[in-house]
Amino acid sequence: MIPTRLLKAIALMAAFLLPCAAGAQMGAKSVVTTERVRAELMAHAPEGVEPGKPVWVGLQLAHQPEWHTYWKNSGDSGLPTQLQWTLPPGVLAGDIAWPVPKKIPIGTLANYGYEGTVLLPVPLTITPDFKPSLLGGDMEVKLKASWLVCKKECIPEEGEFALKIPARSTTALNGPAFQAAFDTQPQPLAGASKAQIEGNALRISVAGLPAALLGKTLELFPETGEVIENAAQWTQAWQGDTWTAQVPVSPQRSQSPAVIPMVLASGTQGWRTEAKVLGQWPAVAVAAAAGISPALEAALRTNAAAVPAPSLTFAAALLGALFGGLLLNLMPCVFPILAIKVVGFTRHADDRRGHRLSGLAYTAGVVVSFAALGALMLALRAAGEQLGWGFQLQSPAVVAALAALFTLIGLNLAGLFEFGAFLPSNLASLEVRHPVVNAFLSGVLAVAIASPCTAPFMGASLGFAIGLPAVQALLVFAAIGIGMALPYLAASWVPAIARLLPRPGAWMVTFRKLMAFPMFATVAWLVWVLGQQSGIDGAGALLVLLVAMSMLVWALTLHGRARTIVSAISLASLALLGWTAGPSVTKIPAQQTAGIEANGWQAWEPGRVDQLLAAGQPVFVDFTAAWCVTCQYNKKTTLVDEDVLADLTAKKVALLRADWTRRDPAITAALAQLGRNGVPVYVFYRKGSPPVVLSEVLGVEEVRSVIANL
Repeated sequence: MIPTRLLKAIALMAAFLLPCAAGAQMGAKSVVTTERVRAELMAHAPEGVEPGKPVWVGLQLAHQPEWHTYWKNSGDSGLPTQLQWTLPPGVLAGDIAWPVPKKIPIGTLANYGYEGTVLLPVPLTITPDFKPSLLGGDMEVKLKASWLVCKKECIPEEGEFALKIPARSTTALNGPAFQAAFDTQPQPLAGASKAQIEGNALRISVAGLPAALLGKTLELFPETGEVIENAAQWTQAWQGDTWTAQVPVSPQRSQSPAVIPMVLASGTQGWRTEAKVLGQWPAVAVAAAAGISPALEAALRTNAAAVPAPSLTFAAALLGALFGGLLLNLMPCVFPILAIKVVGFTRHADDRRGHRLSGLAYTAGVVVSFAALGALMLALRAAGEQLGWGFQLQSPAVVAALAALFTLIGLNLAGLFEFGAFLPSNLASLEVRHPVVNAFLSGVLAVAIASPCTAPFMGASLGFAIGLPAVQALLVFAAIGIGMALPYLAASWVPAIARLLPRPGAWMVTFRKLMAFPMFATVAWLVWVLGQQSGIDGAGALLVLLVAMSMLVWALTLHGRARTIVSAISLASLALLGWTAGPSVTKIPAQQTAGIEANGWQAWEPGRVDQLLAAGQPVFVDFTAAWCVTCQYNKKTTLVDEDVLADLTAKKVALLRADWTRRDPAITAALAQLGRNGVPVYVFYRKGSPPVVLSEVLGVEEVRSVIANL
């Protein structure tokens, strides 16, 4: 059994690792230039930075020819630009004042976005609480921005910016750029607008438009996505001074709004209005409003095992989370914890009360950790971060830290050292003798290992939880923890199971050393994951650092003068390697052109599915990650089955693989559209039909049955 003191330290490390999702950071500056976009943070404070005075900041995107980024509603594909501000106390940022976009047709699709140069202005509110810095009197503005830039292919990009605005003097240098952006802002309309549902179309009427527009053809840009057919042909006309249009409703829409905010445009001028929806939405919209998604209907028709999250009720989500947590114990990534718990149960085999308390404490540790991880993910998403389940392992720094943690556990189990020997006496005296704390910390460690996995039933529940109020969402996360801990809780309270366990004895020493090897196997897996994220140099650097760390641990077990000399050499070596090789662990490897993998798999990218569907080709997408053990199992079994591959070839199915090993907002958004929040996710797309989402653990017959219906 792992000593309590070691588990206490492990829990502290796990508590740090669970929330950590830090990736490689760029140096902050006012301009970021890529091969496709020049992005610049700009400011406009014509009257200085004072309460009540107008202050604007904005991100200017200058696109290379034929490249574009997206409006707040990107249309049939794409993602809007996102801005996250870091401002001094007393300064508040408003929403982006989006300029009028343009329609960008792509085959049978239509997107809304910007080409050329566009400035996205954001108003700042200066409150009386703002205090200019004493050094120079400047106001520092920091921005983290992400945008999707597309031509025929789409590439997610991001940048970090910093700018200092003089607080006591005017800043009018960027005035012309901001004025040009203000001139293209949609102006509010005073007239009434409505959208009458007529069959599968909306009849939109807008009054109060400027008289100069009478008789002109206008563009319509709905701010609510996935409601109308963006690329469809629709008619418009003037009835007196009222503009009208007959717009087809999207058969695959995901919303049935009571009000549709929209922008009408003529050239670069625009006018904003909100049309009240009158009438009953078509049947698909009623189903969506009731929580029955098109993906669920397709899944039921094809007997696909997965249930998309938007189709669930809260009770069904709790039940799915409970069963998902229960099945999580069968995932390979949890095996080391299973072994540790067997040793723990054996230790308390003759202590009925201790056995029960251990089960309760372990359950508490698992449930509390799952709820804490869920709360952190919800908080980060509310702050604008595009995160999904298992987000912590998208960071090479977290993967490396976990590899170091499990190396230490393996060395401890192998008998190389006892953790308590390294603690100062005042800390060692804090060891709690009662096994309850030990069991609780085992639960924390279990979640640290198991959290990246997504078991069957979990995916739909997790995706559904993201859209729930905080309390209900946390109950779903807690239900996963209860399901995972349930077998141990039952075993600790059922005497018959306790009697089946072997009695404590000398065999436990051998078994403890044997359990070091699953820990080292976990380290090998984590090094492989890091290799997928940071390349072969990153994996090699991590191995060297782990060897140096192990040597330092061994040196600390020596005695006398040898301990001092060898420990000093080991510590210096570890520090030197950390300085020289450490940066390779978290670096982003040079991006390579996506090619065709074995069996015809190609890299997924935003908009690629729509392009293939427009060409009449069905598509199968594998949302995966190197740290997802279930993903790797499916990849090596069902997805390489000869019959499955033959069926895919016969139906000419395009195969796309969306690799979520590193954080990718575009993939996160694509998962959210499917009602999912973690991997694995397997989806079939066919033109004119809703997507079909398969189960997390793929079976050959399941996949072949769906292919047969394409």
